[in-house]
Amino acid sequence: MLDSRALAAHSTHLGLAVRHVLAGLGHGIHAGRERGAGVEFSEYRAYAPGDEWRRVDWKLLARADRYFVREAERDSHVAAWLVLDASASMLEPSRRIPGLTKLAYAKLLLACVGAIAQRQGDAFGLVVCRGERADVVPALRGPRQLQRVLARLERTEAGGGLPGAELLRASLHFSRTPSFVCVAGDFLDWPSPLSEALVRLRSMRHDVRALCLHTEAEAEGGFDAGLAYRDPEGEGGIVRFGRDLRAGYLGKREAHFEELARQCRRHDLPLVQARIEQAPGAVLHALLHQRGGR
Repeated sequence: MLDSRALAAHSTHLGLAVRHVLAGLGHGIHAGRERGAGVEFSEYRAYAPGDEWRRVDWKLLARADRYFVREAERDSHVAAWLVLDASASMLEPSRRIPGLTKLAYAKLLLACVGAIAQRQGDAFGLVVCRGERADVVPALRGPRQLQRVLARLERTEAGGGLPGAELLRASLHFSRTPSFVCVAGDFLDWPSPLSEALVRLRSMRHDVRALCLHTEAEAEGGFDAGLAYRDPEGEGGIVRFGRDLRAGYLGKREAHFEELARQCRRHDLPLVQARIEQAPGAVLHALLHQRGGR
């Protein structure tokens, strides 16, 4: 599978990177079809009390002298929604892999989820959260839809903070239909309007999964000592970082993400935390194999 160093090299060719990551990843987001009464025949099974008589195959009864029920397959009608945090903090780069940012990594993972949805025939759409905007690509099926989503992801640039609660509520209009919702961001703001929206969707019994991204430097406090940093989203001015501040930084960071994990468990919201230096295929595998809410 494509590693993060190769991802940095292919970051301007998202479709190519997606094909590399999905090579050998032979599973989908969910069972794309359900057994039951439908149009496309699947198999026979023995009659069980409670089955509808109209589903009994009477010709087979005449030959086998036993009751058999026709099983069919039907579309699952689950739409996949990809939600991207494109706030300014997602521009944080890897100190180890030149050209790789949290935003580029998030784009790739969401593009892979979209490609899997397209492969198994599901509708899928995209919501990009950036500043005071939440741009929506409506959910549709097919290869053209995948190209629309990839094109929108490729031209997305990070900036500003996250949209407000009212704007997110209006943008996440898909909450009325069964949905698989995959959100990628750094979750440095929790609680936030975005987290409230996810909890609301989960309470409505949608399958909501969160991908929380870090860089190695963020996770280990590996920033250059003695330098000053500016909060890309806030108005707090310049912040100095040094060895004397590292322990306090790591303590506050650990407390923040422990609370994030606790809140996700409380609301039955599967969470995957990953460093962008990890191989994308392994992270995608973990995300899709998390116990979902549906």
